[in-house]
Amino acid sequence: MFPKNCKILIIDDMKTMRMVMKKHLKTIGFADITEADDGATAWPLIEMAASGGAPFQLILSDWNMPQMQGIDLLKKVRAHNSLKKSPFIMVTAETEKTQIMEAIKAGVSNYLMKPFTVESLTERLEQTYKKINQA
Repeated sequence: MFPKNCKILIIDDMKTMRMVMKKHLKTIGFADITEADDGATAWPLIEMAASGGAPFQLILSDWNMPQMQGIDLLKKVRAHNSLKKSPFIMVTAETEKTQIMEAIKAGVSNYLMKPFTVESLTERLEQTYKKINQA
């Protein structure tokens, strides 16, 4: 599992969903959580954290957002040399196989379907942590 002092970024255009994710993460024991309301808002935060030497250690992003969608943010993260291996979980209600395949092709670390529980979030975090530590 990710260390409890892990630096996490939650990105979702719906404030309620960010609150739910944050509450679930706090229930699991995480405290260092930053929020962004869109991929376009998140990208400067991601770059600033990386250039400051303290990159986000986990990114949880919605797919559907108005200015920059989660898939586009994922592609930007994967294209950035120092960020390309950052754990990135897509949190979405999208169930289209083509979209899931697009996310996998773009290098998503894991996929979490909305609505989700603390248990399903914990399961995805554990899977993602194991996956990135085996690579």
